[in-house]
Amino acid sequence: MLFRHHAASLPIAGLVLVAALLSGCGSDSDAPAPATTSTSAGAPAPAPADSSARTVTVDVSDMSFAPADITISAGDTVTWKFDDRFPHGVQGIGDKAMAINSPLFEQGEWSHTFTHPGTYRYLCPLHPDMRGTVTVE
Repeated sequence: MLFRHHAASLPIAGLVLVAALLSGCGSDSDAPAPATTSTSAGAPAPAPADSSARTVTVDVSDMSFAPADITISAGDTVTWKFDDRFPHGVQGIGDKAMAINSPLFEQGEWSHTFTHPGTYRYLCPLHPDMRGTVTVE
């Protein structure tokens, strides 16, 4: 009987933990997260619908994003190129940037297409002092 009670409470404990973690995320906006397209290393990026769309590269090396702050147009893609001896990732901060969530890389690249104007803050989930901002006009 004790085992059944413990096993039944495990999913509830997990939900409580997830709710506690999400409640501290904060939000840049009351608007829902915008629909965007992401690709990971090895998968070809989708062709942009607008021929004027461009790709901007952010280098991830020496424990930093370079450049850390960029400004792009809606429809542009940002590609993070990882080249460090430590693993890094890209994780959005706040509700508006929740769709930004790469796998961890030491070498490789990951891309995200921004379709809605706004300011999107991100960090490395393993090294939270590594931060950047994408401003979409």
